[in-house]
Amino acid sequence: MKRFKFQLETLLKVTRRKKDEAEQKFAAASRALEENRERLNMLLREMKRGQDEYAALISGEGKTVTIGVIMTYNTFFGWKRQQIEKQQRVILECMNEKQKKLRALMQVMTKLKSIEQLKEKRLKEYNEEALREEQKMLDELGLQMTMRNA
Repeated sequence: MKRFKFQLETLLKVTRRKKDEAEQKFAAASRALEENRERLNMLLREMKRGQDEYAALISGEGKTVTIGVIMTYNTFFGWKRQQIEKQQRVILECMNEKQKKLRALMQVMTKLKSIEQLKEKRLKEYNEEALREEQKMLDELGLQMTMRNA
């Protein structure tokens, strides 16, 4: 009997390669999301530090605060708020991208699983057929041995 050869082996290899690529893209999207979240946390820490400095400056006994200092802090806080809002939008985009990559990965994994199951089924059928042929050959040998001895 011929050796087992799965006819869709090339498709299986290509699908495995696509799965690896999809995993890499998903990992990259996850890393980008985490990096952008860390950037948002850094911006929030900078904002908090500025607010603490401003509160300490305002509550300071005997210190006079000029309008220029207040305007500088006001400009800083406005600028930080814009950066934080922009970073939040970037995070939303990254989350959407990550979800898209996850859906693509799941789709490829489903296709790969079905092809692998088909290969397993075909291999099982092949093994059953090989067993039947072997049994048939043994039966024929037994019959020939019986005929010679009779």
